[in-house]
Amino acid sequence: MARRIVARVGIWLGAVTIATTLQASASLADDINQILRGYEIISEIFPKGTKLDFAGKDWALVGLGSYLVNSTGCNDCHTHPNWAPNGNPYLKQPEQINTGAYLSGGRRFGPDPVDGHIVYSANITPDKKKNGMPAGLTWDAFREVMRTGLDPDVPGRLLQVMPWPLYHWKTDRDLRAMYEYLRVIPALKDNPNPGP
Repeated sequence: MARRIVARVGIWLGAVTIATTLQASASLADDINQILRGYEIISEIFPKGTKLDFAGKDWALVGLGSYLVNSTGCNDCHTHPNWAPNGNPYLKQPEQINTGAYLSGGRRFGPDPVDGHIVYSANITPDKKKNGMPAGLTWDAFREVMRTGLDPDVPGRLLQVMPWPLYHWKTDRDLRAMYEYLRVIPALKDNPNPGP
């Protein structure tokens, strides 16, 4: 009887080990798929010859970051206008993101409901004056903005438009991947054509 119990416990532990290994393998495969998809997106967004700065970057995080940034709507607010001329899929044109203003901010939103100032999306491309940090933010400052929604330029002000209440659920790895991707893309000046 004791042998049967030990055998069943052994079988159960073996099954748990196999299931955990398979789950980890499936999770790793999903992660790899997202990284590879991120690189596909990079090649779809940027025309050949676009200078991207991969030097010293974690390639896996860059791919994952591309996947996350480009599939969670960052472009919707941080690129104005979103689509290149004749590249608007909503008008049944071949899709082409506006790389000339990609993530350089400038989308105008209504007045802030708290203090009434006009809200514009930020330029989140690498800041050349600050060692290529996205929006000029260190990793810690970027994570703080994403987790709390506090405006890095105006102490105590909450970013009323940015969906930080959703982004604060992302893991540190997800946020780090987004940050790493934003370090790779071309640095652009603040969007000179802000608008709705």
